[in-house]
Amino acid sequence: MHKLLLMLLIIGSGSNLSAQYTGYAPLSDLSKFKELFSVEAQKVISIKSDFTQEKNLSLLSEKILSQGKFWFKKDSRVRMEYTRPFTYLMIINKDKVFVKDGQKQNTISTKSNKLFQQINKITVDCVQGTVLTNPDFSTRVFENKSAYLVELSPVSKNLKEFFRTIVVTVDKKDYSVTNIEMNETSGDNTIIHFINKEMNTNLPDALFAIN
Repeated sequence: MHKLLLMLLIIGSGSNLSAQYTGYAPLSDLSKFKELFSVEAQKVISIKSDFTQEKNLSLLSEKILSQGKFWFKKDSRVRMEYTRPFTYLMIINKDKVFVKDGQKQNTISTKSNKLFQQINKITVDCVQGTVLTNPDFSTRVFENKSAYLVELSPVSKNLKEFFRTIVVTVDKKDYSVTNIEMNETSGDNTIIHFINKEMNTNLPDALFAIN
């Protein structure tokens, strides 16, 4: 269950350093950023990307590194496929989530689970540019010359049990998400880097099919 929750929060980071972030300054005009982020995100019909993931466990000194491929298509469709060092597939198609871990397969309806509803919403919100209006989080935004950094702090009880903050980095060139950092209450954290992004390419619906 815990592994699946982490997999669902995919969709980007700097290092989480107390109240501030090295190399970033607080954003002066938050309303303008929200407007631009929303407008630019609405132009995104699809995303195809490679990704790398870095998992830092508080009880281990070594980082756990993995990589794979990511796809997004409006509305509310996500496919994330881990290829190294293990295979793991997750598909979100609106209110359904499909997971394949080795030979094990599972389909979940988010309608029957409030926590899954919240996490599914976060995933889609990050990609579609509506994360700043999600009432499950309080938000702070920082910037440097090339990127915005959005810090999301959970306010809902269910999410507070798992996450201290979620930090999303947004490229100033196209307002696309480049990194996501998930900082857990346990002290562990996961950082996902999106690379080789292709925007608005033709993606077949079959990529997101859940039988």
